[in-house]
Amino acid sequence: MRATAVLVTLVAAMGCSAAASHPNTSPTSPKTSIASTPAGASAAARAFPDWITYHGDLLRSGVSATMPAASGNPVLAKSIKLDGAVYASPIVANTNTIVVTENDTVYSFNSANTQMWKTHVGTPSPASERPCGDIDPLGITGTPIYSRVNATVYVVAEIHRTTGPVHQLVALDAATGAVKFRVSVDLPGVTTAAMQQRGALTIVGGKVWVPFGGLAGDCSNYKGRVVGVNLDGTGSPIAYTVPTTREAGIWTPPGPTVYQLHLYVAVGNGESGVGDPYDFSDSVLELNTRAQLVDSFSPSTWPADNDADLDLGSQGPAIVDGKWVYADGKSGTAYVLALGHLGGIGGQVSSATVCKSFGGTAVSGSTVYVPCTDGVRAVTIDSTGHMTVPWHVSQSSIVGSPVVGGGRVWSLDPGAGVLYGLNPATGTAVEHITVGQTSRFATPALSGNRVLIGTLTGLVVVTTS
Repeated sequence: MRATAVLVTLVAAMGCSAAASHPNTSPTSPKTSIASTPAGASAAARAFPDWITYHGDLLRSGVSATMPAASGNPVLAKSIKLDGAVYASPIVANTNTIVVTENDTVYSFNSANTQMWKTHVGTPSPASERPCGDIDPLGITGTPIYSRVNATVYVVAEIHRTTGPVHQLVALDAATGAVKFRVSVDLPGVTTAAMQQRGALTIVGGKVWVPFGGLAGDCSNYKGRVVGVNLDGTGSPIAYTVPTTREAGIWTPPGPTVYQLHLYVAVGNGESGVGDPYDFSDSVLELNTRAQLVDSFSPSTWPADNDADLDLGSQGPAIVDGKWVYADGKSGTAYVLALGHLGGIGGQVSSATVCKSFGGTAVSGSTVYVPCTDGVRAVTIDSTGHMTVPWHVSQSSIVGSPVVGGGRVWSLDPGAGVLYGLNPATGTAVEHITVGQTSRFATPALSGNRVLIGTLTGLVVVTTS
């Protein structure tokens, strides 16, 4: 395990709140000292934003430690129509909700749901200029991240140009929406129009990290890639590109999971299959802040998985108890890996048939709440790294990437447009409310007693009692 001091340095650099940086940390984890607000902590510390990125923190834990206990059905506090569909998760920056649209617009709303600012950063890419895909127009899809160090919100926008679409990292002042800088994150070696930025951004090592995969349809010359840009936009970007001839997208919406200055990413199927050389596709990869590969895991079945599009790239890696990495994907087989030694090809600690999983998990203690295609499941990992499944939600349409807060697991039925509050011990649906249709990968953000949801028409704010 890497030194605890390194992680403390990371959190200080990010400016994450002590109250919500890593609420899933167990008492034995090396991160315990920063996992929760100590008794007597200042009101200012408790008021820090608790949802700065996808699932709240750099671990993608999906847990709010500060949400009041829920009781009774939630209430629709506000439904706000925006200028485009929302595919990214909302985030919270200094109590203000930041939400982005596929029309390349960034909005800020205060805790009373009043618009503070709106910044249009470009013209989104129409379907006609891309070789395939299922979002039209294509604007800002990946979840932004907020840095308290410089009070900046970072987004990546796909922008129309007469020569074809481009991808820009845009830094905005969180208080005013003013654009601080723009940096291209399009690098050589791929067809730019075939690259899609769907995964959430993150910050580690003084850089913003931007994951890339391909468009729906897996067309043309794209490759999985993670690009790192200095927080102030200076210097040249660095990148890790999966060493495949094509594909191997790093596309799942949670983006990289960060643990002690390293990034963990899930990689989709690559060009290599049965009879071909290994190319680090269908994998969990560990990268350092120099964009170098540190460690990897792939199932022993990776060649057949690749040929059948049954890879691990559909679900983000979940860090559990500071010991394990939980990985799942399209095949239905879940894997527990040893953190610090992922195991290479076939080197898992354990595996089990759990479910096909798409999106981001939530992790509370030793339990992983998994977004399965036939309904959310709870998976518990014991001290030896073996899995059990305590429950499977009875409604198979509750497939949204779950988050945890207020004594509930919150998950969406995207097609029906319904938010459910589940009992975390049993999976029983305790509450529900209609919020409107969402994208397949929509996931709530939690702030105080509010549940924030991006829909195909805008932003919905639900409050719990």
